[in-house]
Amino acid sequence: MLAHCLAGTRVLDLSYYIPGPFATQWLADLGAEVVKVEPPSGDPMRIMGPVDDDGTTAFYKLANRSKTVIRLDLKDAAGRAQLERLVAKADVLVEGYRPGVLTRLGFGRERLDALNPRLVHCALTGYGQTGPMAPRAGHDLTYMALAGALAANGTAERPVIPFPPVADHAGAMAVVVAVLAALLQRGRTGRGAHLDIGLSDAALSWMGGVMTTARRWGEPGREDGLINGGAACYRLYRTRDGRYFALAALEEKFWVAFCRAVGREDWIARQSEPMPQTGLIAELDALFAGRDRDAWAALLAPADCCAEPVLSPAEVPDHPQARARGLVRSGDGLVEALLPVLVDGAPAAGRRPFVEADPQTVVAAWC
Repeated sequence: MLAHCLAGTRVLDLSYYIPGPFATQWLADLGAEVVKVEPPSGDPMRIMGPVDDDGTTAFYKLANRSKTVIRLDLKDAAGRAQLERLVAKADVLVEGYRPGVLTRLGFGRERLDALNPRLVHCALTGYGQTGPMAPRAGHDLTYMALAGALAANGTAERPVIPFPPVADHAGAMAVVVAVLAALLQRGRTGRGAHLDIGLSDAALSWMGGVMTTARRWGEPGREDGLINGGAACYRLYRTRDGRYFALAALEEKFWVAFCRAVGREDWIARQSEPMPQTGLIAELDALFAGRDRDAWAALLAPADCCAEPVLSPAEVPDHPQARARGLVRSGDGLVEALLPVLVDGAPAAGRRPFVEADPQTVVAAWC
């Protein structure tokens, strides 16, 4: 069972918004006990967006399910003393302060090592702990911009803003991978580790192929290449009802199956035309404009040609595949996507709402 993988592992979460809380939620899904430490004013995510009747946003509730939340004033000696006691008993600390802030609060690397040499400390920042941009503020859009990812995505006319935020979630995944690896290493050595993860670095880590293309063959133009919209066989098409259909028939066999399904075998030999395939794309634009989205789904599903309807977020939970996998759960006014891993055929257990607790109660339980 996934919920037992990290049973007995204690995680302190000193992070805000999406990246850190998303990472520690996955650790909670794997069985860790997660205590989220917030300042007296709370995580700003609590009020970023529409708030429920209890004054808290659904986005905060989603990111912090299955956690215990406490509030500590780390500018106060009593709050720092309570955090010290928790750090001494924790296995993992994930924090999202800018470089140097935790040190100024009295929890620099040397102090953490003294308190708990087995601690896996993960510092998650925008630009990492080193380099000229380390102290600079940023958000997902700026991280993606500096990684070259924004320039590579969008229409021919302009880049687009990715949603959900890519760097935030890529960074969270990097945290989970690094923390699990550090825990394995600790099992061999008995020592913890200090992990430095930058969200801009996480976005950059996905860019190797794009940067290689730029260096060897010139900057890749948007809607110019095989998988960014330049090929007719791999593209989004607008349907008659104003919706969209995704065609991803990259391999010849899938393109042949698609062409035969739509009665256009004359297109088969045109798959390898030079890109951007403006003429062929225009013909497919006209084709898809002739039917509604769901009519295309009914026609193309039997052809097995890598073609699927573009679902709206509201449609996803009721799709047969989502239902079969059991990874989308609804409750407490939320629709959540669980950890995308099935163990022995079973998905992760459902998450519980976050619980606010008195710091002294949590400290007493841990110590």
